[in-house]
Amino acid sequence: MRRLTAHYANSGVEFNAARQKMAEIPVGADLIDNPVSAAPGFILKNVHVMAGVPRILQAMFEGLKPMLTGGAEMLSRTVACTVGEGTVAGGLGQIQVGFPDIEIGSYPYFRAGAFGTSLVLRGTDEARLEAATEEVRKLVRSLGGEPIDIDDGSENGVEEAAS
Repeated sequence: MRRLTAHYANSGVEFNAARQKMAEIPVGADLIDNPVSAAPGFILKNVHVMAGVPRILQAMFEGLKPMLTGGAEMLSRTVACTVGEGTVAGGLGQIQVGFPDIEIGSYPYFRAGAFGTSLVLRGTDEARLEAATEEVRKLVRSLGGEPIDIDDGSENGVEEAAS
C-alpha cells in the first residue's frame, strides 16, 4: 500500500478503491518490484504472480531473473500428418504409456482442403524424446499417413504446422 500511495501521490491520478485493490497481497508472500507502474507482483512458495501487460511483465521479470534457477532444458519435436486426431488418439495413448516422461499433445488442423494433426512431443532427455518421436512416426505410417517433421525452432511447431 505504501508503494502505491507514493506512486499515485506523484502521478496526479486518483488512488481510488479499485486501484487500492492492487495492494492486496497474500499473507506470507514476498513482493516483486514493478519499475513501470509500481503495483507489485508477489511470490508465494514457488508461484510467481506478475502483471499481465507485456511491457510491465517483462520489466518485472528482468528484475526477478537473477534470482531464478533453471531446470533441464525442455526439448520439443513436432510431427505433422494428414491423419485425423481421432484416428491417431488410441495409438498416441499407447505411446504415452510407454513414455511417461514425455509429454505428448495432438493439435488438429485444416489446410489445403484436408484435415491433419500436429503431434507435439516434449521432454528433457534427447534420446527418450527421439525414441518416442520415432514411435509416433511409425504410428502415423501404420495408419496410412506420412509423418512430416516440423522444425520446432519457433518453440512450438504447432503454429508452423497449422499455417
